[in-house]
Amino acid sequence: FPMLLQIAVDLADTAGALCIAEQIFDVIDIFEVGTPLIMKEGVVPVKALKERFPAMTVLADTKIMDAGAVEAEAVCRAGADLVTVLALADDATVAEVAETAHRFDRKAMADLICVRDIPLRARELVRLGVDYICVHTGVDMQRQGRTPLDDLRELVRAVDPSAAAVAGGINLSTAPLYAAERPAILIAGGALYNAPDVRAAVIAMKEAME
Repeated sequence: FPMLLQIAVDLADTAGALCIAEQIFDVIDIFEVGTPLIMKEGVVPVKALKERFPAMTVLADTKIMDAGAVEAEAVCRAGADLVTVLALADDATVAEVAETAHRFDRKAMADLICVRDIPLRARELVRLGVDYICVHTGVDMQRQGRTPLDDLRELVRAVDPSAAAVAGGINLSTAPLYAAERPAILIAGGALYNAPDVRAAVIAMKEAME
C-alpha cells in the first residue's frame, strides 16, 4: 500500500483553509480540517473544501467522544471522507462512528491520544470496525519533548501497518524515521502549513517518506 501524507490544518479559518488547499489539492493525499478549526467554524470548512475540491480527500478531526452516530452523520453529510473518534470513547460510541461512516461509504479513524495500553486498545478498535488507528502526541505533550515514534512502533506490532497512522510534531527531518515503520498515513501540521511554500513543503515531505 502506498503511504499517504495528511496535512493537519489547525490554525486557520475557512478562507485560510481554502487558500492552503488551493496550493496543494493535487499533491496532498488527505486534507485534515483540524479540531481547532471545527471548534471555531463547525462543518463549514469541510463543506467548502469538498465543494471547491471534490476529488480531494478531506478528514474532519472531530474527535467524537459521545453521540457517535449523530455527530458522524453530520460531518459525513457535510462531505468529510474520514471522521475521527477518540479511542478513549465507549466501545458503543466507537462502533457507532464506524458504522455511520461506512453507511455513507466513508472511513473512521480512532485517535489514541492519552491511551495507556496501545496494543490492547488498538486490537479492540480493529474489532469495533475502525479503518485507521492513529498514535498522536498532542501539542501540549510535544512541548515536554514527547514524540509519537515509540507509540507508532508499538502500534505497528499490534495491528497491520495498513491501518496505522501517526501524528505529533512530525517534520521534514523526522519524517523518514516514521516512514521506516510503514504506517498507512503520516500526518504533519505546522511543518507543512507554516512553510514559506506549502506546496514545496508537501512535495519535499512526500519525497522524504519514500
